[in-house]
Amino acid sequence: MPAVKPPNKRTERAQQTRQRIVEAARDLFVEQGYGVTLMPEIASKAGVAVQTIYFSFGNKRSLLKEVVDVVIAGDFEPIATMDRPWFQASLAADTADEMLRALVQGTCRVLDRVASIYQVIDAASAADPDIANLWSFDANPRHTVQTAAAKALVSKPGARPGVTADHAADILFGLLSPELYRLLVRERGWPSQAYERWVYDTLRAQLCADDVEAGDPA
Repeated sequence: MPAVKPPNKRTERAQQTRQRIVEAARDLFVEQGYGVTLMPEIASKAGVAVQTIYFSFGNKRSLLKEVVDVVIAGDFEPIATMDRPWFQASLAADTADEMLRALVQGTCRVLDRVASIYQVIDAASAADPDIANLWSFDANPRHTVQTAAAKALVSKPGARPGVTADHAADILFGLLSPELYRLLVRERGWPSQAYERWVYDTLRAQLCADDVEAGDPA
């Protein structure tokens, strides 16, 4: 049996430093805004030299992108949303209703994390048009994720007859959006559990057969 290589201490230290920088930047961007947050402030909060930030990320825009990616993921693991355990578990559900409940629950956890950082992105993009170019894709990644979910959902027992995967994907994309979550939870003051229940009920009515009994997404 081949020997397992011990972890590289230098690599571990570099990863820990990178994480401290991202966490410090996230806190400062949310607390005081992207535009007014200075790199020396981030360095001070992270306990590193400002040159370390430039060496690790290149510039402030790249650091913001890393912050956003980490907030969406919920951790520092380079795992795409569709490969995350919660998403894979929802795809493996036996019925459309069970899958929908798991999908709504997992997505709402993500939306709760990203709600505040999206305000940072909006403000940063208004001040710096190049910020928007950090997320230039041929297809919207969120829609890609919801398309995969929709294809699985419409094929399961209990799915609403006649609903296509494309239509289901659009409905999931619209109702499970950071914009709607922020509007209802952050601006209108809905409790996050109330939003989760409402969006589950609304999606169930659209995507599941009429004889499916309501479940509890919480």
